Amino acid sequence: MATELIVRTLGLQDYVETWQAMKQFVDNRSDDAPDEIWLLEHPPVYTQGLNGRAEHIIDPGGIPVVASDRGGQATYHGPGQLIVYTMIDLQRKRLGIRRLVSALEETAAGVLKQYGLAPETRRDAPGVYIDAAKIASIGLRIRRGCSYHGLSLNVCMDLSPFSGIDACGFSGLRITQLSDLVGPIGLHEVMVPVIGQLMEVLDYTELVAPESAAAVVAGP
Repeated sequence: MATELIVRTLGLQDYVETWQAMKQFVDNRSDDAPDEIWLLEHPPVYTQGLNGRAEHIIDPGGIPVVASDRGGQATYHGPGQLIVYTMIDLQRKRLGIRRLVSALEETAAGVLKQYGLAPETRRDAPGVYIDAAKIASIGLRIRRGCSYHGLSLNVCMDLSPFSGIDACGFSGLRITQLSDLVGPIGLHEVMVPVIGQLMEVLDYTELVAPESAAAVVAGP
């Protein structure tokens, strides 16, 4: 089971409903259940991690702010950003949290290299950067030995709401996205290389069809 993976493509999903669905999945999963990856996007929302400070939410305007249970600081999610939620049994995979963070960074970096870019990582701030501008963020939670939350990759979104926060707790941090660097690109075009990289980095060898094609969270 450690090499089997279920991938679900869920479309546009409410943040809070998806968060609760992830927790429920982790709490109810059996010891032999395959790991799952959920690919989706969220309507506009600011999320504040467990270590986040209120002063990093500068001007949310009409965008809701959610206090999440993931690690990290403040960030923004919106349409056109690929969310990769990782429900992984870390004990079974023999993964530590630091290795999982590195694996998600390697996944995003591997995809960006396929588009001719030169991604970088930073010791002081998890994520992936292009010329010091952040393009991918990571926030995780471990519960019952399993991970949830995961990776966000900016693809073809409106970046202006990032100006309403100190993204990831850093004042003046520049944010970029794939479409600004390589030209027009759709979210769906990035999903396949993301899954391919993730399977390679984390040594998954078999994609398993979910028992039900129905979405695990309610539709928008």
